[in-house]
Amino acid sequence: MEPAQKDRTPFSDIDGLPAQMSEIVLDALTAMGRHPEIQRVRRTALDMLRPEPGQRLLDAGSGSGEVARLLAARVGPRGEVLAVDHSSAVTAAAVSRHDGSNVHYLTGDAGDLSLPDAHVDGVWCERVLQHVDDADEVIAELIRVTRPGGRICLVDTDWGSLAFDGMPAGLADVVLGHVHGHFTPQQHDMGRTLRRRLVAAGLRDLTATPVTCVFATPASAAVVLPMVNPDVPEDAWATPPGLRDEWLACVEAAGASGTFLAVLTIWVATAATQN
Repeated sequence: MEPAQKDRTPFSDIDGLPAQMSEIVLDALTAMGRHPEIQRVRRTALDMLRPEPGQRLLDAGSGSGEVARLLAARVGPRGEVLAVDHSSAVTAAAVSRHDGSNVHYLTGDAGDLSLPDAHVDGVWCERVLQHVDDADEVIAELIRVTRPGGRICLVDTDWGSLAFDGMPAGLADVVLGHVHGHFTPQQHDMGRTLRRRLVAAGLRDLTATPVTCVFATPASAAVVLPMVNPDVPEDAWATPPGLRDEWLACVEAAGASGTFLAVLTIWVATAATQN
């Protein structure tokens, strides 16, 4: 979704995907945004960002625009939201879903924004930094475009926290060993590093909150976790022959018995720029 991707997950370069795969990924982004656990993460982030009427906010890596439109409702008609995404296909999808609120959709690079210094009152950046080569460079750019005393809200995944229960012992570890860096980004611990990065950037009033997402059924988990989604094409897997089918059969069996569980921690970190 964003600049200088170091991984090869389908979300890294949506514009470079074949048309059918691009449509699948766009649908997946929409479904994730509607998932109750992702909505819970976003409620936590909204409470921590504290958007106010009349503010100009930036949504860096805005996807199909759900959060940007939510922020627009908070800043009201006197405010403004700039929704920037690296993918032209995703930006076009966001424009097609526009609800008339004060959101301006732009295609751009979060690490090299075409915005003046101190241009916005606050920044939202959700699940973007895990996909970039230099997260600290992107954070510095987000700080540059934020006014003194403005707020930065970073939301990102700690893929190292992903754990399963209800499957045969060790099988999940074997599968995850193959799909980390393929279904999940190479920067798999980004969420837990957010606080440290904001400290290093010299921000103040830091708060870092872990939100543990709980998926009690395979169907619920499949919306967010591609490795349990049977609709992900077989050729997208990076596993030895037979392992995918064995794993998905165990996932299905655990779901049928009611013993399936998956947990994943997403971190929300906020801070204020120096006055």
